[in-house]
Order: sequence, then structure tokens, then C-alpha cells
Amino acid sequence: MKALFIINPKSGNGNSEALEELIKEKSVQHNFTYTSCYLDDADAIQHITETVIKYEPDVVAVAGGDGSVNCIAQVLKRKKIPLLILPTGSANGMAKELCISSRPELALDLIATGRSKDIDLIKINNKICVHLADIGLNARIVKRFDEDAKRGMWVYAKYLFNELFMIKRFKVIVSHGVFRLKRKAVSVTFANASKYGTGLQINPTGKLDDGKFEVVIIRPFPRYKILGITYKMIRGTLHTSEYAEVISCSEATIETYKGISLQIDGEVFEKTRLINIKVLPSALKVIVPCESNP
Repeated sequence: MKALFIINPKSGNGNSEALEELIKEKSVQHNFTYTSCYLDDADAIQHITETVIKYEPDVVAVAGGDGSVNCIAQVLKRKKIPLLILPTGSANGMAKELCISSRPELALDLIATGRSKDIDLIKINNKICVHLADIGLNARIVKRFDEDAKRGMWVYAKYLFNELFMIKRFKVIVSHGVFRLKRKAVSVTFANASKYGTGLQINPTGKLDDGKFEVVIIRPFPRYKILGITYKMIRGTLHTSEYAEVISCSEATIETYKGISLQIDGEVFEKTRLINIKVLPSALKVIVPCESNP
């Protein structure tokens, strides 16, 4: 078996040498050959695309966070080559979604012990989303987190805490099928998956392979309700909250009255007032543990 490893040297502790050594050990243990390249420049996607064509791997593994997974999903979309996620980033939501261990040695073992699974992708304003995208509260947190030189959950928590004291509401129009809904919101999530990298469930009823995505609207709420909402996210019952509305669809258009930042898999884009979303059913193959049912 031939494997191609894509490593983001800026992810996690940046210890790429230790990861390369671990890959070498696992190649002997599981009897596969491999080559590696780095996700570290503006032309990386083009280089990786060319490498996939030339090397013809049986599996592609990406070591990084959700942003790195997104980059490689763009390359492997609609191809028969499965993707293995090695979670080494600050945000590893998709790895958690697929029940992949945060320990690199256990994640690497899935090359030999895992199974292939087809999952959906979402197309948002002609960009690919693997995990979650949103506007509002979380998008602002991600933007501030991205601008900080430090990484880790404590840094994310700091910006989350700051945002809770200045929650901004906005008006949004959601169109899907024959429905056109006007809502006030503090956050609107476009969810292929069910949970954030923190483990909090924003979309408890969502599935990766059902040919649909969910629009999760969080309405303005009193600040003293934040603990109750967080508790429901921990328990996976957010959809029962009076401040949450979940709309399941295969295609939707989102309009806002003012320009607003859009976050997709950890990358924040320029402000927009119009967001077009469409599901791409069974567009990506991923490797998951045999005993899991993500």
C-alpha cells in the first residue's frame, strides 16, 4: 500500500520531525510505503494535487487541524482515495466527529485497522466546507483566535468569554425550498457535522452521510441563560432549547441586512450579505475506526 502524508508544520507544537519518525516506524509495522510533503505555502494545494496525480497513493493522510483537512478535501473531492486525519491542530473537530484518537500513534494505526466511509461535503459560496461554517458569535471568536500568535483551547476560551459580554444580534433571512424565514440571531451555523472541536454539540441530530446539512439558528437570549444553553450543548440537547432552531435541508440561501464575516472550517473570509449553500452527497472518502459509527 502507498500512502501520501501531508503535514502542516504550523499545527500543534510544530514538532514535524517527531511525527516523521513515527510515520517511519508505522510504515514498517503496517508494511506500507510512503512519501511526505508539507502544507506550508500559497501553492501547497497545487503541489499536493500534482503529487497525488503523480504518486497515485492508496490513502492520503493529513496532519493538522480542521483547516488542513479542508485543504486536502478540496484535492480529494469526488476521488476514490480515502483521507485519514491525524489530529495535530488547535481545532480538531472533524477528527472528534469521526472518533479518531488524538494520539498520533493510534490515529496512524487506522491505515491498517480502519475502514473507509463516504461522507457529504457542503459547498458554501463556491468554497468547500467539511466540518462547520457559521456567521455571528463563533465566527468572531475564530477571527480573533486566528489573529492571536498563541494557540490552544485556553486562548479560544479567552475570546469566547470576552464575546459573551458583548453579544451582537443581527437579522437574517433563510430561504430553502418554498420557505422564506426572517429571524433575529446571535449565531447561524451551517453544519455538516454535529460538534465543535471543544466537544460542544451545536447540531446534535446532524449526520455526515445523510445528504443534508443543518442551518442552526441561535436566537438572542438573556446572558443569564448562557449556562443553560451550554449545558444543553454538552448533553446534546440544544435542539430542545427555546433559543435554538434547526432547519435540515440540501440547499439554502442566507441573506443578512449588513455585511457579516463568514467562517468555514476555521478560516474567516471577507464580510458578505449573501451566502449560498448546497450539499455535495458522498463527496469524500474518509478512514474511521471499524468499531465507530460516526
